[in-house]
Amino acid sequence: MQKSALQRAAFLRNVLQPLLKLFSIMRLILILFLAGILGFGPGQVTFAQSFTLESALSYPFPSELTASPDGSKIAVAINQKGLRNIYVAEGPDFTLRQLTSYAVDDGQEISGITFTRDGSRIVYTRGGDHGAYDETVPRNPSSFATAPKIQLYSIAFTGGAAILLDEGDDAAVSPDNKTVAYIKNRQARIAAADGSVPAHNLFTTKGNVGGLQWSPDGKKLLFTAFRGDHSFIGIFRDSASPIQWIDPSFARDQSPKWSPDGNHIVFVRRPAAGGKPDSVTVNKHEPWAIYTADITTGKAVRIWKAPETLRGSVPATNGRYNLHWATGNRIVFVSYEDGWPHLYSMPAVGGNPMLLTPGNFMVEHVKLSPDKKWIVFSASTGPDKYDYERRHLARVPVDKAAMEILTPGDGIETFPVVTGDGNSIAFLSAGTQRPAALAVIPFNGGKTMLTGKELIPPGFPSTQFVTPKSVTFKAADGKTAYGQLFEPANKTGKKPAIVFIHGGPQRQMLLGWHYGDYYANTYALNQYLVSKGFIVLSVNYRLGIGYGYEFQNPEGAWNNGASEYLDIKAAGDWLSSQPAVDVRRIGIYGGSYGGFLTAMALAKDSKLFAAGVDIHGEHNLMVFAPEITKEEQAPDVELARKLIWQSSPVAYIHGWTSPVLIIHGDDDGNVPFKQSVDLVRRFEEKKFTGFETLVIPDETHHWMKFSNQLKVDEATAEFLIRKLGEKK
Repeated sequence: MQKSALQRAAFLRNVLQPLLKLFSIMRLILILFLAGILGFGPGQVTFAQSFTLESALSYPFPSELTASPDGSKIAVAINQKGLRNIYVAEGPDFTLRQLTSYAVDDGQEISGITFTRDGSRIVYTRGGDHGAYDETVPRNPSSFATAPKIQLYSIAFTGGAAILLDEGDDAAVSPDNKTVAYIKNRQARIAAADGSVPAHNLFTTKGNVGGLQWSPDGKKLLFTAFRGDHSFIGIFRDSASPIQWIDPSFARDQSPKWSPDGNHIVFVRRPAAGGKPDSVTVNKHEPWAIYTADITTGKAVRIWKAPETLRGSVPATNGRYNLHWATGNRIVFVSYEDGWPHLYSMPAVGGNPMLLTPGNFMVEHVKLSPDKKWIVFSASTGPDKYDYERRHLARVPVDKAAMEILTPGDGIETFPVVTGDGNSIAFLSAGTQRPAALAVIPFNGGKTMLTGKELIPPGFPSTQFVTPKSVTFKAADGKTAYGQLFEPANKTGKKPAIVFIHGGPQRQMLLGWHYGDYYANTYALNQYLVSKGFIVLSVNYRLGIGYGYEFQNPEGAWNNGASEYLDIKAAGDWLSSQPAVDVRRIGIYGGSYGGFLTAMALAKDSKLFAAGVDIHGEHNLMVFAPEITKEEQAPDVELARKLIWQSSPVAYIHGWTSPVLIIHGDDDGNVPFKQSVDLVRRFEEKKFTGFETLVIPDETHHWMKFSNQLKVDEATAEFLIRKLGEKK
């Protein structure tokens, strides 16, 4: 008898659908069972949603944040997949608006963004590589037939065409808004801010001129002349008057700042280079002192001398001394003398410095407020126990140890600037899933206003990123190392693992998107590797910032024994002890100093590290070896040469058996290309066939072109997946 339509529907609902559902579950169990017994690796069997590496790198990266001296205007450079442009905003709503219209990924950097005092115009530099050792060299990563230049531009805040002022850099706009002083060919020049008057030399002097600063009345220009083993502080008044040299001596004078009334300056004095050769294999105190000078007489007086201890040495942190002349005739500076980079304040006439920021944390990105009453900065502290691997905005009065954390939470807040009206603080805000974006809060603290979020493309895979967690582990010598662990959401089965090593080495990787463009990129790359089934451990090894003076300045580091490698080895050992890690598939990669340590790992411990990617690393440190032909030698010159060789990866090349990908741009202004040439030739001579190479002609250390950055990252990921992704 024929069934009715209702009977057929009931049969499908009550009988067939449960059977089909049960069949699907059994099929899934069978696939998982086969994956386990056959050893399928990531990329062969996957159920997690994936994303492309290009989509992970498509975030807009902000830098060069600045505020106008008056009012509430701010400006920032934003790099969107190689398209670098200036964006501006103005309070109270701070809506972001694109100002320039560069539309080609040509690798030309935007830097030195500076407002005129009235906020009507913005002066900026286009071109160069401002992370290279010599920032005056133009770079041509696009291999243009006509090489680019480092050029100074001016553009109205309201918009319009940018005006080319001259070749030059390091602009200082006069208080009357009319002229711009800047550096060209290491000398001072001047141009009209609107381009109405041709540029010309301001003065010429021996040495390299830098640090141009107008006096508060706009009638004088303060600068430093670097002359090799010594340097002078000078004041230029006009073309008819000779340069005034401030208390010239056999010393290196640097970092001068005007007093608010323009009648005095404060500066740092260090001993000149030279003297009897001293030991080169031990850490030594680097002396420095703070002086003030009356510009009428030119006489300088020492008001403070750093303690003659290792901790009292020249601070190695962002902004170095961070010297400021604040209100109430107080001098503010940064010192490590208590073991951490902290802010101190003292009267301009001298006296005992007051510690403004006590505690076991570091200060970074230090700025003086327009009224000179406050210091705003980012700090590695807050209410959460893991804030030592974050940054939060803080402020402190210049005359009282009353620090306030303004942005607690699990974010990363950096590079604060106070608007000219003193009402707001603009900064860069990031999280674990969201990359850095421009943000604004009231000066007294309050709700954060994000601006420019619309620049993040719709396909950006933020929801698929994992949240890293803080871990610690012990090196063979008992020292503690730190790291952030990235784990896939699917934790079944044994996983391949990667150790990531940052460069610098004075960096700290964080529990979120990094504030540096190089490391924002590696954060995205680490997330991509996790999406491909890898466990990633990002290592903060000794020599890095964020964990105190002794951690940053260890014994036997770099070319005196490379003790920091102990932390890298410990990271690999720690991963091998984790139950979720396949010990046969632990890889490693890093760039710059991280490339050096990657090479060291593969050369010394190929049994632990099965493959690696060495990105523009150093391999033969003998280029830093002291000469032994001079009549007067350091007492430990022979020991130094021995240690330098032992600190070089090429010293262990006989044990290098793991496959490696070597990547380098041949216009690298930080690590000479010949370092990788030397390594490749040694591989060829020993007939080692386990290496692959990627050379980027005309590129720099910092991958100025987005297309080149993507090529490097894709090659890195492809190599690691190919060598480690499948179980052998």
